[in-house]
Amino acid sequence: MADVNDYPPILDAAQVAELLGMNVQMVRRYAREERLPAYKLPGGRTFKFFRDEIYEFLRAHPVTADSEEDSEVESM
Repeated sequence: MADVNDYPPILDAAQVAELLGMNVQMVRRYAREERLPAYKLPGGRTFKFFRDEIYEFLRAHPVTADSEEDSEVESM
């Protein structure tokens, strides 16, 4: 994982996508579905993310060997 200081305190969707190794459209979808902690300014169109909340989210949702096996079974 990148160092906390590698990213500014407030991130845009592209920076979160880079941090998580995801596609930017998927980050936006997860933000709309409230699967990722995100914010919009009133009248704004773009999501903003707090870096520390993204790191907390990652710590709270670790990937385990069981979850990897489950996703392989579901895709069959």
